[in-house]
Amino acid sequence: DVQLQASGGGLVQAGGSLRLSCAVSGLRFDDYVIGWFRRAPGKEREAVGCISSSDGEEFYKDSMKGRFTMSTDYSKTTVYLQMNKLRPEDTADYYCTAKIIGLTCSRYEFEYHYWGQGTQVTVSS
Repeated sequence: DVQLQASGGGLVQAGGSLRLSCAVSGLRFDDYVIGWFRRAPGKEREAVGCISSSDGEEFYKDSMKGRFTMSTDYSKTTVYLQMNKLRPEDTADYYCTAKIIGLTCSRYEFEYHYWGQGTQVTVSS
């Protein structure tokens, strides 16, 4: 049974940091790609980035590059999204998702097969 559990969201002031976690069970890290998406209030869900054993980490918006990083733990069962220098526009529900066919990163939701529940991030100005 594949499960993804996102956690680590919360309320933070602009300029602060949060580390989101995505605990993955039922999959081996080398057999999947983990993507992060977010949905801001009143907006469509958008791709944040992804990490794979072949591609490393990849972010899809220039505004995230240099502020966000992704990593895995030693056992490769948890993927982290470290978010620094947070801005009010980063306020959103953040979702982690796993892609098991074609082990390369993708920004397209339809290419992902398993989704965790969202974790809410609120950045105050």
